[in-house]
Amino acid sequence: MFAAPNQFLARKAPAVAPTAVEYLVVGGGGGGGGANSGDGCGGGGAGGFKTAAGFAVSSGVAITVTVGNGGAGGNPGANGGNSVFSTITSLGGGGGAANTGSTGGSGGGSGGEITSGGSGTVGQGNNGGDGGAILFNGGGGGGGASAVGTNGTAASGGTGGAGTASSISGSSVTYAGGGGGSSGNAGTGGAGGAGGGGTGAGTSDTATAGTANTGGGGGGVRAGIGQTYRAGGSGIVIIRYADTFAAAASTTGSPTITVAGGYRVYNWTASGSITF
Repeated sequence: MFAAPNQFLARKAPAVAPTAVEYLVVGGGGGGGGANSGDGCGGGGAGGFKTAAGFAVSSGVAITVTVGNGGAGGNPGANGGNSVFSTITSLGGGGGAANTGSTGGSGGGSGGEITSGGSGTVGQGNNGGDGGAILFNGGGGGGGASAVGTNGTAASGGTGGAGTASSISGSSVTYAGGGGGSSGNAGTGGAGGAGGGGTGAGTSDTATAGTANTGGGGGGVRAGIGQTYRAGGSGIVIIRYADTFAAAASTTGSPTITVAGGYRVYNWTASGSITF
């Protein structure tokens, strides 16, 4: 029996657009605070962290992607910018402060003399640490996605709260760590939380900024002795879906696109859009 002519052979159906995606949305980290005296100052809170699978999408409709900026360091530090994918919003982290830390995705740490860390947002992050109970004690660490920032003490600034790991990009990366608080007149700066949190300033060392595209909070400083304010790290938006579905019809914002491990992955470090 002869083989069927080519025109009669069954043809593979074209791939169709996905109807649902998995997402990770991390807000920008809060800026580290800076005290004008010997007081310690709070670290910036991490950007809000939200992730889930099964988010419904429709063909032919442009979906907005916003990547939040890191908040500037200052007295107080500024909140980070919100990151957005469609209807999903992760709030920017709260700025650290010489007094009460700001509320955000995670709360910013506070300065000395019995002030409270800022509040985190349920489902996105945790509270910032409190400042030390006595003048010149350390500032509290900024909250992280997985843990609160610790309180400042006479010996050191508080440690930033730890972030949360995600493998949506194809490898495990930790995001949204809080910034460490700065020390008072003596002692060491608080460590930044895992996930891009900046280190707080000690008596003789400098603070560091939150890591870009992790949503990490900036480290607290002591501006009164000439230290430079430190910003939070910018946020990030990543989505993925099975590679058996078609590639997106169009994107803006120059996302990094990879196809590996059975997934199509779109990674934005700047704002844009996607249309399926």
